[in-house]
Amino acid sequence: MNSLFIPYLEKIEQVIAEALPASSEQTWKDNTFGTLPDCITDDTFYPLVKPTRSLIDLGGKRWRPLFLVLCAESYIQSEGSSSNKILDSAYHLTPLVEFVHTASLIHDDIEDSSESRRNQPAAYITYGIDVAINAGSWLYFEAPVCIDTLDAPTETKLRLYKIYAKELRKLHLGQAMDITWHRNTSFCPSQEQYLSMVKNKTGTLASLAAKIGSSIAGAAAETYDKCGLIASEIGAGFQIIDDVINLTSGNPGKKRGDDIVENKKSLPVILFAEKYGTDSTEFKKLTSYFGEAKKSGIDSPAVEDAISLLETSGCIENARLKGIQLITDSCNALGNIFGTDNEGVKRINTLFKGMIPVSVIKN
Repeated sequence: MNSLFIPYLEKIEQVIAEALPASSEQTWKDNTFGTLPDCITDDTFYPLVKPTRSLIDLGGKRWRPLFLVLCAESYIQSEGSSSNKILDSAYHLTPLVEFVHTASLIHDDIEDSSESRRNQPAAYITYGIDVAINAGSWLYFEAPVCIDTLDAPTETKLRLYKIYAKELRKLHLGQAMDITWHRNTSFCPSQEQYLSMVKNKTGTLASLAAKIGSSIAGAAAETYDKCGLIASEIGAGFQIIDDVINLTSGNPGKKRGDDIVENKKSLPVILFAEKYGTDSTEFKKLTSYFGEAKKSGIDSPAVEDAISLLETSGCIENARLKGIQLITDSCNALGNIFGTDNEGVKRINTLFKGMIPVSVIKN
């Protein structure tokens, strides 16, 4: 990531480490659980902290918490003011989005039967399905502890809680849509349905970051809601790019084409269905490859056959262009809210345009 963001990321890492310490510090226990009986010893927290902290320690881009801070910074600058207290509050709230993201990854890997995450075995493989489900669920509830400990009026905390809760409900709605579609091999959603799903499933974390960041900086509900809608499209754009990478070079830590094995209705597949029609010979051939890949696994020749069909049709390329367009247009839209000469907005543009892999831009 651009060296411009190193000071931001260093502070974010420090805040995250304090919000979920590797050892059971008393302040953390008090903030998280309140008063506990003496019989509850430190090893009791292991099945909660170890799986979640381990995944966080494996890295990740941390762009969501960074985006939260940049949105706060952008709003402050748009008002022609500066406030270290507001930025300190924004940093304090960064675990909200990073912890939710981590929890969703733990659950996603179980739901998708994914074997690895960030080049390591998935949490449910290392710790067991029961521990992973419980730890992931707990982390959703641990995330808003940073709102509890924020130095802010009660009405501010209530507003942040409402934003958090609504976005979490949308996250699970998007996941429900995705699960339903990949269970039903005969159904293929429209582009509109797909974008609605990814704006909820993937985009809602970007939306949460934008809303929390601009809200804590003083933005009115109308403004932070607009920021959230725009940010959800940025999230959707990166999901589409992930779809493309999955079918080309392969996502880091995963095998090329595992979306095919999981029967994921990614945008290239939807574009293929719209191009040829779901009753066409071409689409039926693609569906048969998906069925064979699901039955035989990632090493099945059907995986490469499906990718070849999607590639020669031009649908992977059209999806690539759509993903880039969503990100670019959304960054411009944030500039319309905060001001195109706003330094925070310029940094948001630098962040997101820098996150698009060179291989995706050059294709």
